[in-house]
Amino acid sequence: MSEGTSSVARFAAGGAVQDTRGRGLRDLRISVIDRCNFRCPYCMPAELYGEGHEFLARSKWLTPGEIRRLAGIFQRLGVTKLRLTGGEPLLRKDLDEIVAGLASLEGIDDIALTTNGSRLAERARDLRLAGLRRVTVSVDSLDPAVFSELCGGRGDLDSVLAGIDAARKAGFETIKVNATVLKGRNDASVLDLVEHFRGSGVIVRFIEFMDVGTLNGWKPDQVVASRTLRDLIHARWPIEPLEQNYRGEVAKRYAFTDGQGEIGFISSVTEPFCGDCHRARISADGTLYTCLFASIGTDLRAPLRAGASDADLVAQLQNVWRRRADRYSEIRGEAIGDSERVEMYRMGG
Repeated sequence: MSEGTSSVARFAAGGAVQDTRGRGLRDLRISVIDRCNFRCPYCMPAELYGEGHEFLARSKWLTPGEIRRLAGIFQRLGVTKLRLTGGEPLLRKDLDEIVAGLASLEGIDDIALTTNGSRLAERARDLRLAGLRRVTVSVDSLDPAVFSELCGGRGDLDSVLAGIDAARKAGFETIKVNATVLKGRNDASVLDLVEHFRGSGVIVRFIEFMDVGTLNGWKPDQVVASRTLRDLIHARWPIEPLEQNYRGEVAKRYAFTDGQGEIGFISSVTEPFCGDCHRARISADGTLYTCLFASIGTDLRAPLRAGASDADLVAQLQNVWRRRADRYSEIRGEAIGDSERVEMYRMGG
């Protein structure tokens, strides 16, 4: 065993690293691409990300090998859960290779994918065979006109629903549907979504519209509070709270009392969960962010490609995480004037 490997092993045996608020590092979200074929107004509004928008050169994306190596190093620091995001991750032709590499890592309990579902029907089976365990599909409405509006006119609802069906047939352990709710845009579609997926085994989760980045035109009066949606749904189909699957789970879970499955609510605006946030994010170009609302990150691609050892990278990540003090959602009112935050499409949701 080399000196570098030995030091990494000694650290792994000593326990997970903690930040300034005592939060460990357990979840890693990896954006594999900064491009997307949709133009959702809460993420990549079409008027700002037109045909001429310049995305990263492919040479700046992390390779499958680099992604696997970084994930393995994060595992030594306490990470057990991985989620692949984008942009739209299904646009990467080598996504199967990325998944297979991650699935081969020891100590990783879960690998999931977040997608708009537009290409899921053609790739679900191969991704499942590669080792992907769970998939989350964004579906903001089942009304075709509203769906089209909220994907910038670039998506086809039937194709997305076909992708969800393909994922069910491929045998994924868990399939979730995420809907970001904007007041006056798709809040009238909430009950339709619940009714469609109730009893199917697919879990619907409603997300409060967040001020991620600085270009989505977020205003507080556009937010529909989760408690409002919860009460609306409960009046139609009674629900009761469920225990968390694990500490730090972002969604509050509820079960239908008639046994027809569960739903969830992600309430970053009205009920911040910063105190239990154990997530780190890596962008497609290898930048580490310790908060979804970050303004700056730490470049990991440069040391990777310059020949840094695993021990070097472990030390760098330890230092970053130990200094972490992020709690943006808790202080949103004080920070609302901030002009610089990384856009969501760059680091993933």
